[in-house]
Amino acid sequence: MEAPPDFYHSILEQLDEGVYFVDTERRITFWNGGAERISGYAADTVVGTKCSDNLLMHVDESGTSLCLEGCPLAATMLDAQCRRAQVFLHHRQGHRVPVEVRATPLKDHHGNIIGGIETFTDNSTKIAAIEHIRELESVAFIDELTGIANRRYTQTTLEARFAESSRYDWDFGVIMADVDHFKNFNDQHGHDVGDKVLQMVARTFSANLRPFDLVGRWGGEEFVLILPNVSEQDLGKIGESMRALIENCSLTVGSKVLKVTISAGAAVVLPDDRPDGLMKRADELLYKSKEAGRNRVSVTPAGGGRLVTSVSSPLGGRADGA
Repeated sequence: MEAPPDFYHSILEQLDEGVYFVDTERRITFWNGGAERISGYAADTVVGTKCSDNLLMHVDESGTSLCLEGCPLAATMLDAQCRRAQVFLHHRQGHRVPVEVRATPLKDHHGNIIGGIETFTDNSTKIAAIEHIRELESVAFIDELTGIANRRYTQTTLEARFAESSRYDWDFGVIMADVDHFKNFNDQHGHDVGDKVLQMVARTFSANLRPFDLVGRWGGEEFVLILPNVSEQDLGKIGESMRALIENCSLTVGSKVLKVTISAGAAVVLPDDRPDGLMKRADELLYKSKEAGRNRVSVTPAGGGRLVTSVSSPLGGRADGA
């Protein structure tokens, strides 16, 4: 006996993975509970819209939008080939979530493509993050507003990395990042909105770093990332990836869609280095990024000189930082 449609609907609703169906115009016709949990968007908000309607707004690791070009689901509906991809979806709260998507063609009984199915899985290393948060909470080292490490815990971690580097000759680096024009943003939109922006930035960092990396709030709108086992090149790539993801985050307040950018300075530990010296170099590089026009990452290679990763962006020069 064939199972009723409600039976399959019930199974899809119980999956942890996000699942949604689209028709040939890429209009969403089904959205399960897993999709709601991962993205923050309820089914009644999503069903009937197109996946390119500024909703999930998938981007790749360089920040390039995939909705209009490079969409795995659109390609699958053209050639009937299943695809997998690592992308970053836009959460309802504004931050970016790393997900693995799997696109499959949807066919009728005659083999004609009548739409597509996309499933996606949250890749935010949740278990490691939960354990990390419990550790922070147990010693009161968590920043109350953003939920990430506070300055005290960040300093403690920095000292621990220096001890490891001295004993085992392990490389590590730091990235100091600052939200551009944040004071002007607060004055224009209010401190409540400013707090939401800091939370959005912190969530983007936390969700897209490795489980053993640390992100902490250094003070105000300034963040510090401590990254073990990285070269100067790795550090620059990670900083640029974080910059691009945050540039592609947005916060909806009333009828306004607000965006911010970050400037960053990145430095690796050097022989006979000290914590204050490493942080000073990262801070100086952050200042150079600000001087160079903001919305960029500056890295000092170990051999000397200065490498600035410049970005051409309409956001970087706006006085309100949004």
